[in-house]
Amino acid sequence: MTNLLRTLGILALAALAYAQAMQPNATTLAQRLGSGFESQIAKVNGTQLHYVRGGSGPAVILLHGFPEDWYEFRLVMPRLAKRFTVVSVDLRGVGESEPSTTGYEAESLAEDIHDLVVSLNLEPVYVFGHDIGGMVAYAFARRYPRSARGVMIFDVAFPGLDPWQEILCHPAFWHVRFHQTNLPERLVGGQQAEYFRYFLSQFGAADVEHYAHAYRDPDHLRAAFETYRAFPANAKFFAAQRDRTDLPIVIGSGEHDAFAPFLPGITAAMRAHGWTNLKTEMIQGAGHYVAEDKPAAVAELIERYAAPPGESH
Repeated sequence: MTNLLRTLGILALAALAYAQAMQPNATTLAQRLGSGFESQIAKVNGTQLHYVRGGSGPAVILLHGFPEDWYEFRLVMPRLAKRFTVVSVDLRGVGESEPSTTGYEAESLAEDIHDLVVSLNLEPVYVFGHDIGGMVAYAFARRYPRSARGVMIFDVAFPGLDPWQEILCHPAFWHVRFHQTNLPERLVGGQQAEYFRYFLSQFGAADVEHYAHAYRDPDHLRAAFETYRAFPANAKFFAAQRDRTDLPIVIGSGEHDAFAPFLPGITAAMRAHGWTNLKTEMIQGAGHYVAEDKPAAVAELIERYAAPPGESH
Protein backbone atom coordinates (compact mmCIF):
# COMPACT_ATOMS: atom_id res chain seq x y z
CA MET A 1 0.00 0.00 0.00
CA THR A 2 2.84 2.39 0.85
CA ASN A 3 4.47 1.81 -2.54
CA LEU A 4 1.11 2.33 -4.28
CA LEU A 5 0.54 5.64 -2.51
CA ARG A 6 4.08 6.73 -3.35
CA THR A 7 3.53 5.84 -6.99
CA LEU A 8 0.22 7.70 -7.11
CA GLY A 9 1.91 10.73 -5.58
CA ILE A 10 4.68 10.64 -8.17
CA LEU A 11 2.13 10.33 -10.96
CA ALA A 12 0.16 13.29 -9.60
CA LEU A 13 3.30 15.43 -9.48
CA ALA A 14 4.24 14.35 -13.00
CA ALA A 15 0.77 15.24 -14.27
CA LEU A 16 0.98 18.64 -12.60
CA ALA A 17 4.43 19.28 -14.06
CA TYR A 18 3.18 18.37 -17.54
CA ALA A 19 0.15 20.66 -17.22
CA GLN A 20 2.40 23.49 -16.05
CA ALA A 21 4.78 22.97 -18.95
CA MET A 22 1.87 23.34 -21.37
CA GLN A 23 0.74 26.67 -19.90
CA PRO A 24 1.20 29.76 -22.12
CA ASN A 25 3.69 32.15 -20.58
CA ALA A 26 2.71 35.57 -19.23
CA THR A 27 4.06 37.39 -22.28
CA THR A 28 1.88 35.34 -24.59
CA LEU A 29 -1.19 35.81 -22.41
CA ALA A 30 -0.62 39.56 -22.23
CA GLN A 31 -0.30 39.79 -26.00
CA ARG A 32 -3.62 37.97 -26.38
CA LEU A 33 -5.33 40.86 -24.60
CA GLY A 34 -4.60 43.12 -27.56
CA SER A 35 -2.09 45.55 -28.93
CA GLY A 36 -0.10 47.42 -26.31
CA PHE A 37 -0.41 44.95 -23.44
CA GLU A 38 2.88 43.85 -21.92
CA SER A 39 4.07 41.53 -19.17
CA GLN A 40 6.67 43.18 -16.92
CA ILE A 41 8.66 42.60 -13.74
CA ALA A 42 9.47 45.36 -11.24
CA LYS A 43 11.84 45.26 -8.27
CA VAL A 44 10.00 46.90 -5.35
CA ASN A 45 10.00 46.68 -1.55
CA GLY A 46 12.66 43.98 -1.45
CA THR A 47 10.86 41.66 -3.87
CA GLN A 48 9.94 41.30 -7.54
CA LEU A 49 6.37 41.86 -8.68
CA HIS A 50 4.95 40.74 -12.00
CA TYR A 51 2.25 42.80 -13.67
CA VAL A 52 0.50 43.13 -17.00
CA ARG A 53 -0.03 46.65 -18.29
CA GLY A 54 -1.90 48.21 -21.18
CA GLY A 55 -3.77 51.30 -22.30
CA SER A 56 -3.20 54.94 -21.44
CA GLY A 57 -4.76 57.58 -19.25
CA PRO A 58 -5.47 57.66 -15.50
CA ALA A 59 -4.21 54.52 -13.80
CA VAL A 60 -6.35 51.64 -12.52
CA ILE A 61 -4.69 48.94 -10.44
CA LEU A 62 -6.35 45.50 -10.30
CA LEU A 63 -5.63 43.15 -7.38
CA HIS A 64 -6.68 39.51 -7.58
CA GLY A 65 -8.02 37.10 -4.98
CA PHE A 66 -7.49 33.46 -4.02
CA PRO A 67 -6.82 31.16 -5.84
CA GLU A 68 -6.13 33.37 -8.84
CA ASP A 69 -3.52 35.75 -10.25
CA TRP A 70 -3.46 38.78 -12.59
CA TYR A 71 -5.30 36.68 -15.22
CA GLU A 72 -8.50 37.05 -13.18
CA PHE A 73 -9.06 40.39 -14.95
CA ARG A 74 -8.30 39.34 -18.52
CA LEU A 75 -11.91 39.90 -19.61
CA VAL A 76 -12.16 43.46 -18.26
CA MET A 77 -8.68 44.77 -19.09
CA PRO A 78 -9.15 45.37 -22.86
CA ARG A 79 -12.26 47.48 -22.23
CA LEU A 80 -10.64 49.49 -19.42
CA ALA A 81 -7.53 50.08 -21.55
CA LYS A 82 -9.59 52.24 -23.89
CA ARG A 83 -9.80 54.93 -21.18
CA PHE A 84 -7.22 54.03 -18.54
CA THR A 85 -3.72 52.78 -17.95
CA VAL A 86 -4.70 49.40 -16.56
CA VAL A 87 -2.27 47.35 -14.46
CA SER A 88 -3.12 43.89 -13.15
CA VAL A 89 -0.63 42.68 -10.56
CA ASP A 90 0.44 39.28 -9.27
CA LEU A 91 0.56 39.72 -5.50
CA ARG A 92 3.76 38.74 -3.72
CA GLY A 93 4.49 35.04 -4.16
CA VAL A 94 1.78 34.45 -6.77
CA GLY A 95 2.18 33.68 -10.48
CA GLU A 96 5.36 35.29 -11.78
CA SER A 97 5.93 37.38 -8.66
CA GLU A 98 8.70 36.33 -6.32
CA PRO A 99 7.81 34.36 -3.17
CA SER A 100 9.34 35.34 0.16
CA THR A 101 9.36 33.99 3.69
CA THR A 102 7.54 37.05 5.12
CA GLY A 103 5.51 40.03 4.01
CA TYR A 104 2.03 38.54 3.46
CA GLU A 105 0.11 40.83 5.80
CA ALA A 106 -2.31 43.12 3.95
CA GLU A 107 -0.33 46.13 5.17
CA SER A 108 2.91 44.75 3.68
CA LEU A 109 1.26 43.69 0.43
CA ALA A 110 -0.17 47.21 0.15
CA GLU A 111 3.35 48.57 0.53
CA ASP A 112 4.42 46.36 -2.40
CA ILE A 113 1.65 47.88 -4.52
CA HIS A 114 2.39 51.43 -3.42
CA ASP A 115 6.06 51.06 -4.27
CA LEU A 116 5.10 49.65 -7.67
CA VAL A 117 2.75 52.58 -8.31
CA VAL A 118 5.46 55.07 -7.37
CA SER A 119 8.10 53.31 -9.48
CA LEU A 120 5.78 53.44 -12.50
CA ASN A 121 4.86 57.08 -11.83
CA LEU A 122 1.13 56.32 -11.81
CA GLU A 123 -0.14 58.33 -8.82
CA PRO A 124 -2.92 58.95 -8.06
CA VAL A 125 -4.39 55.53 -8.87
CA TYR A 126 -7.78 53.92 -8.62
CA VAL A 127 -7.50 50.54 -6.89
CA PHE A 128 -9.87 47.62 -7.49
CA GLY A 129 -9.40 44.66 -5.16
CA HIS A 130 -11.22 41.34 -5.16
CA ASP A 131 -11.23 38.82 -2.29
CA ILE A 132 -7.70 38.83 -0.76
CA GLY A 133 -6.88 41.67 -3.14
CA GLY A 134 -9.73 43.59 -1.52
CA MET A 135 -7.98 43.41 1.85
CA VAL A 136 -4.84 44.73 0.19
CA ALA A 137 -6.83 47.53 -1.44
CA TYR A 138 -8.31 48.46 1.95
CA ALA A 139 -4.85 48.56 3.52
CA PHE A 140 -3.60 50.67 0.59
CA ALA A 141 -6.41 53.16 1.12
CA ARG A 142 -5.59 53.43 4.82
CA ARG A 143 -1.82 53.71 4.44
CA TYR A 144 -1.58 55.75 1.23
CA PRO A 145 -4.76 57.80 0.79
CA ARG A 146 -2.91 60.57 -1.05
CA SER A 147 -1.77 58.06 -3.67
CA ALA A 148 -5.34 57.04 -4.51
CA ARG A 149 -8.27 58.60 -6.38
CA GLY A 150 -10.52 55.98 -4.88
CA VAL A 151 -10.92 52.30 -4.06
CA MET A 152 -13.40 49.58 -5.03
CA ILE A 153 -13.51 46.33 -3.08
CA PHE A 154 -15.56 43.25 -3.94
CA ASP A 155 -16.42 39.98 -2.24
CA VAL A 156 -14.47 40.24 0.97
CA ALA A 157 -14.81 41.32 4.59
CA PHE A 158 -12.14 42.61 6.94
CA PRO A 159 -10.66 40.84 9.97
CA GLY A 160 -11.02 43.08 12.99
CA LEU A 161 -14.22 44.70 11.71
CA ASP A 162 -17.75 43.41 12.23
CA PRO A 163 -19.25 41.07 11.20
CA TRP A 164 -16.02 39.11 10.74
CA GLN A 165 -16.62 36.58 13.52
CA GLU A 166 -20.13 35.92 12.27
CA ILE A 167 -18.80 35.39 8.76
CA LEU A 168 -16.28 32.82 9.99
CA CYS A 169 -19.18 30.72 11.30
CA HIS A 170 -20.77 30.53 7.86
CA PRO A 171 -20.21 27.15 6.14
CA ALA A 172 -19.04 28.84 2.93
CA PHE A 173 -15.92 30.08 4.72
CA TRP A 174 -14.72 26.77 6.20
CA HIS A 175 -11.46 27.14 4.31
CA VAL A 176 -10.32 30.25 6.21
CA ARG A 177 -9.40 28.37 9.37
CA PHE A 178 -8.07 25.39 7.39
CA HIS A 179 -5.71 27.65 5.45
CA GLN A 180 -4.33 29.01 8.72
CA THR A 181 -3.11 25.58 9.86
CA ASN A 182 0.05 23.80 8.75
CA LEU A 183 -1.93 21.23 6.75
CA PRO A 184 -2.75 22.86 3.40
CA GLU A 185 0.69 22.60 1.83
CA ARG A 186 0.92 18.93 2.83
CA LEU A 187 -2.48 18.05 1.41
CA VAL A 188 -2.69 20.37 -1.59
CA GLY A 189 0.89 20.14 -2.91
CA GLY A 190 0.79 18.29 -6.22
CA GLN A 191 -3.02 18.52 -6.23
CA GLN A 192 -3.42 22.24 -6.89
CA ALA A 193 -5.77 21.81 -9.84
CA GLU A 194 -8.02 19.42 -7.96
CA TYR A 195 -8.18 21.64 -4.90
CA PHE A 196 -8.73 24.85 -6.82
CA ARG A 197 -11.45 23.22 -8.90
CA TYR A 198 -13.51 23.01 -5.70
CA PHE A 199 -13.56 26.82 -5.57
CA LEU A 200 -13.58 27.35 -9.35
CA SER A 201 -16.21 24.76 -10.15
CA GLN A 202 -17.78 26.83 -12.94
CA PHE A 203 -14.44 27.46 -14.67
CA GLY A 204 -13.12 25.61 -17.70
CA ALA A 205 -10.26 23.15 -17.31
CA ALA A 206 -7.73 25.42 -19.04
CA ASP A 207 -8.41 28.30 -16.62
CA VAL A 208 -8.18 26.02 -13.59
CA GLU A 209 -4.84 24.72 -14.85
CA HIS A 210 -3.66 28.29 -15.33
CA TYR A 211 -4.41 29.12 -11.72
CA ALA A 212 -2.83 25.88 -10.53
CA HIS A 213 0.30 26.99 -12.37
CA ALA A 214 0.22 30.33 -10.51
CA TYR A 215 0.77 28.32 -7.28
CA ARG A 216 2.89 25.66 -8.96
CA ASP A 217 5.63 24.90 -6.42
CA PRO A 218 6.00 24.78 -2.63
CA ASP A 219 7.08 28.42 -2.30
CA HIS A 220 4.26 29.80 -4.46
CA LEU A 221 1.71 27.51 -2.81
CA ARG A 222 2.88 28.55 0.63
CA ALA A 223 2.35 32.21 -0.31
CA ALA A 224 -1.36 31.52 -0.86
CA PHE A 225 -1.83 30.20 2.64
CA GLU A 226 0.47 32.74 4.31
CA THR A 227 -2.01 35.45 3.31
CA TYR A 228 -4.62 33.62 5.43
CA ARG A 229 -2.21 33.06 8.31
CA ALA A 230 -1.72 36.83 8.32
CA PHE A 231 -5.41 37.47 9.12
CA PRO A 232 -4.77 37.93 12.89
CA ALA A 233 -2.19 40.61 12.07
CA ASN A 234 -4.62 42.13 9.58
CA ALA A 235 -7.31 42.22 12.27
CA LYS A 236 -5.10 44.32 14.54
CA PHE A 237 -4.23 46.68 11.72
CA PHE A 238 -7.77 47.11 10.40
CA ALA A 239 -9.32 47.52 13.86
CA ALA A 240 -6.84 50.29 14.69
CA GLN A 241 -7.73 52.36 11.60
CA ARG A 242 -10.40 54.80 12.78
CA ASP A 243 -9.34 58.12 11.27
CA ARG A 244 -12.07 59.93 9.40
CA THR A 245 -11.49 59.81 5.64
CA ASP A 246 -13.42 61.12 2.66
CA LEU A 247 -11.51 59.05 0.10
CA PRO A 248 -14.18 57.58 -2.21
CA ILE A 249 -14.66 53.88 -1.54
CA VAL A 250 -17.08 51.33 -2.99
CA ILE A 251 -17.80 48.03 -1.26
CA GLY A 252 -19.75 45.37 -3.11
CA SER A 253 -20.37 41.75 -3.96
CA GLY A 254 -21.86 39.46 -6.51
CA GLU A 255 -25.57 38.88 -6.01
CA HIS A 256 -25.08 35.18 -5.31
CA ASP A 257 -21.84 35.41 -3.35
CA ALA A 258 -21.83 34.25 0.27
CA PHE A 259 -20.66 37.73 1.28
CA ALA A 260 -23.82 39.38 -0.11
CA PRO A 261 -26.00 38.96 3.03
CA PHE A 262 -23.20 40.43 5.15
CA LEU A 263 -22.76 43.54 3.02
CA PRO A 264 -24.93 45.84 5.20
CA GLY A 265 -22.96 44.86 8.30
CA ILE A 266 -19.62 45.32 6.56
CA THR A 267 -20.73 48.74 5.35
CA ALA A 268 -21.90 49.81 8.82
CA ALA A 269 -18.57 48.77 10.35
CA MET A 270 -16.63 50.72 7.73
CA ARG A 271 -18.68 53.84 8.40
CA ALA A 272 -18.08 53.39 12.12
CA HIS A 273 -14.36 53.31 11.35
CA GLY A 274 -14.35 56.69 9.66
CA TRP A 275 -15.42 56.22 6.03
CA THR A 276 -17.61 59.16 5.07
CA ASN A 277 -17.69 58.72 1.28
CA LEU A 278 -18.86 55.11 1.02
CA LYS A 279 -21.12 53.51 -1.57
CA THR A 280 -22.30 49.94 -2.08
CA GLU A 281 -22.82 48.03 -5.31
CA MET A 282 -24.26 44.62 -6.16
CA ILE A 283 -23.52 42.85 -9.45
CA GLN A 284 -26.68 41.06 -10.44
CA GLY A 285 -26.37 37.46 -11.54
CA ALA A 286 -22.78 37.12 -10.36
CA GLY A 287 -21.29 34.74 -7.83
CA HIS A 288 -18.01 35.25 -6.04
CA TYR A 289 -15.81 35.58 -9.12
CA VAL A 290 -17.41 38.74 -10.46
CA ALA A 291 -14.72 39.68 -12.99
CA GLU A 292 -15.22 36.38 -14.76
CA ASP A 293 -18.95 35.94 -14.14
CA LYS A 294 -19.95 39.44 -15.29
CA PRO A 295 -16.91 41.19 -16.80
CA ALA A 296 -18.93 43.87 -18.61
CA ALA A 297 -20.68 44.86 -15.38
CA VAL A 298 -17.37 45.03 -13.50
CA ALA A 299 -15.78 47.12 -16.25
CA GLU A 300 -18.77 49.48 -16.27
CA LEU A 301 -18.54 50.01 -12.51
CA ILE A 302 -14.82 50.70 -12.65
CA GLU A 303 -15.31 53.13 -15.54
CA ARG A 304 -18.04 54.92 -13.60
CA TYR A 305 -16.05 55.39 -10.40
CA ALA A 306 -12.44 55.51 -11.59
CA ALA A 307 -12.64 58.53 -13.85
CA PRO A 308 -10.89 61.55 -12.30
CA PRO A 309 -13.16 64.36 -11.07
CA GLY A 310 -14.40 66.48 -13.94
CA GLU A 311 -13.93 63.81 -16.59
CA SER A 312 -17.16 62.84 -18.32
CA HIS A 313 -18.17 59.19 -18.39
